[in-house]
Amino acid sequence: MSQARCHLRAALFLAAVSPRGATTGVTAWRGLSAWPAPQEPGMEYQDAVRTLNTLQTNAGYLEQVKRQRGDPQTQLEAMKLYLARSGLQVEDLDQLNIIHVTGTKGKGSTCAFTERILRSYGLKTGFFSSPHLVQVRERIRINGQPVSPELFTKHFWRLYHRLEETKDSSSCVSMPAYFRFLTLMAFHIFLQEKVDLAVVEVGIGGAYDCTNIIRKPVVCGVSSLGIDHTSLLGDTVEEIAWQKGGIFKCGVPAFTVLQPDGPLAVLQDRAQHISCPLYLCPPLEALEEGGPPLTLGLEGEHQRSNAALALQLARCWLQQKGHQGLGELKVFRPNVLRQMPLAPVFQPTSHMRHGLRDTEWLGRTQVLQRGPLTWYLDGAHTASSVQACVRWFRQALHRSHRPSRGPEVRILLFNATGDRDPAALLKLLQPCQFDYAVFCPNLTDVSSAGSADQQNFMVTLDQVLLRCLAHQQHWSRLAEEQASPDPWSPASPEPGEPTSLLLASRPPCTHSTSSLVFSCISHALQWISQGRDPVFQPPSPPQGLLAHPVAGSGAGVLREAAAIHVLVTGSLHLVGGVLKLLEPALSQ
Repeated sequence: MSQARCHLRAALFLAAVSPRGATTGVTAWRGLSAWPAPQEPGMEYQDAVRTLNTLQTNAGYLEQVKRQRGDPQTQLEAMKLYLARSGLQVEDLDQLNIIHVTGTKGKGSTCAFTERILRSYGLKTGFFSSPHLVQVRERIRINGQPVSPELFTKHFWRLYHRLEETKDSSSCVSMPAYFRFLTLMAFHIFLQEKVDLAVVEVGIGGAYDCTNIIRKPVVCGVSSLGIDHTSLLGDTVEEIAWQKGGIFKCGVPAFTVLQPDGPLAVLQDRAQHISCPLYLCPPLEALEEGGPPLTLGLEGEHQRSNAALALQLARCWLQQKGHQGLGELKVFRPNVLRQMPLAPVFQPTSHMRHGLRDTEWLGRTQVLQRGPLTWYLDGAHTASSVQACVRWFRQALHRSHRPSRGPEVRILLFNATGDRDPAALLKLLQPCQFDYAVFCPNLTDVSSAGSADQQNFMVTLDQVLLRCLAHQQHWSRLAEEQASPDPWSPASPEPGEPTSLLLASRPPCTHSTSSLVFSCISHALQWISQGRDPVFQPPSPPQGLLAHPVAGSGAGVLREAAAIHVLVTGSLHLVGGVLKLLEPALSQ
């Protein structure tokens, strides 16, 4: 092991793990064992979630997906078989009047906008999304609210036992993997609850995603495309676009936002081959012209693209179902852009305006103001979404800046998972001029008694801690590369970004950002907040939390700061763990 790695490991244990924990070994924490201990299913919500978690390792699902990349039909046929074993046929899903949405960045926000707009018309909505932030039942919503623990528990055991009863002894896989199971469960709940429509967010990709057994959606949408899940979807944005376009259906209208030429051409070819009418969404400015500006419930300039797509999806659904109140059409030229027909330009109705304004989507460009601390939460985890996150964060800092208030501290809390490139993401975050960079796994606590909703059996504690140490190394290396002979030279503005957003009143640091690694989110938040968050008031910090010199000196700085700005990003699971601790009501 290199000297640097030894130093990082020592820093980890000094700053984040008690002496006893260091001697017993990190793998002793049972909540992250590779295989869960078998137990007799109960009828409580947490029992249902623990049993659901056992499906995380089932069938080596992700490896199976990689092997079958070129044959999505194999996976769809498997999903149809699970659906039949659960007591449904694909034809039954036609009753749900589905809006099917895919994309790389913003598909969840687009779904949230769309659902809220249609709910404002008095329609009963279902909404299936992923991942969850705090509780797994967030993935299945009725009228914008997560299903109750009782409803979740009832449907979970009903579906679980049904699949157990119908398993084939000759098959090596008797139970669907985690996400497939939840997809089946969502369909059953939506049908029983008799929703007027269901907004369904694709999990990964499109062509071979298990939600793609939907054969007759009312309308489809594709949000902004970029590079993500390369091991599953392909190495280029064009390959990824081909996968995303796999949700198109013959004769079913589809909408997309403005994309780079390459992926846009792929989507056009996919749509033409499938005989799917594909339309390009006009910018939100075109819909606002001649009327008051639209107010969005989600912050960030990038949300305007998601809102524009949501308006088209909602209006198309209403039109297909014969509803009135579609908004007065406007004359807009050109009606063809990039050789694609342009979606209608219309005056948003009051229902549409209220829906956009009242949209809530936790963990995406979310701000929590707590005394001297301001928490900025955004689950950005791709290059394009992190770029958007940085713009939003810097704009928010610019708006909140008070020169006479006293010393301010900026902290990055970061983690990245999967096959993403953490060095590339961290490099995009450097212009924010953080005073401290903090890294931790997506674990709320190192205790084995944590909530089942937060458990992940796909990794061990050793693995996630080593990954955090690697993130810290990347950050230190980037800081060294960024070192300049002239420490007062201003940072270069991003294209199209006002110079004022560079916060020139605060000169760049002449030294590298201090960094720390903690073993869990709770310890990281304890160090960051220093007891100054009026809601997050955990017990006394564990022994050794301030043993590392950076942790000790930084604690004094944080206690004296007039304002502390904390950006939490890199992983939606990290954001969910932070929300669980900062907003206890979400766990109830």
